Amino acid sequence: MRVAFLSDIHGNVGALDAVLADVRKRGVDRIAVLGDIAYRGAEPTRAVEKVRELAAAGAEVIQGNADLWTVRGVEAGEVPDPFLEIMRREQEWTAGRLTADQVRYLEELPEDIFWDLEGVRIHAFHATPTNLFTAVLPDASAEVLEGRLMVKPAVDVYVYGHIHLPYVRYLWGKCVVNTGSVGLPFDGLPQPSYALLEVEAGRFRVTLERVPYDADRAAERLRQVDYPNLQMMRVIREAISPFG
Repeated sequence: MRVAFLSDIHGNVGALDAVLADVRKRGVDRIAVLGDIAYRGAEPTRAVEKVRELAAAGAEVIQGNADLWTVRGVEAGEVPDPFLEIMRREQEWTAGRLTADQVRYLEELPEDIFWDLEGVRIHAFHATPTNLFTAVLPDASAEVLEGRLMVKPAVDVYVYGHIHLPYVRYLWGKCVVNTGSVGLPFDGLPQPSYALLEVEAGRFRVTLERVPYDADRAAERLRQVDYPNLQMMRVIREAISPFG
């Protein structure tokens, strides 16, 4: 069985389409979307609808912090103070383009996934199992990974998104995977990333996949739709964090 874990689309439909084409080519059996669907991108409406189509076809979808922001706004203390005003303007722009039904869909998403696939137990969530905002970085200590991510002990593979930095680590016979980001990679490579998990007879293999796409075109879409923060064009083109 092959399972694709996607996260952090952020309204970048061109990147999402590229990933889904790659997923189909690889004959993936199941898809999980780990949140952050619409906010901070040029096409929030299309992103939500494409994810809903995936869900209707059997994909599991959970909520991320950016989905919560889309629903209720960005609160002080959730982002660095210098970015609060512009991120609130981006939220208003995004929410203003979604229907009430689409906003309700984001609001009602669950917060985690637990699967047992052929004896391999998987726990997937957006940031941590208990908090949508906590950032656990690739160089976190084993103790931090255990305390913040590996909270369900009877699990073989822990999968999350949120930090936009893909990695795989093995600890104590268990595997921790970050999918990276479909729409806004922060690792300097402007290509969507996702995690591919292959399971067979109680054994598993994880790979991180990168998919070429037209990042310049995706960046230009922000200008075409009069997005309120054109600094995000550089984030897309250079695959860097908007927070510096």
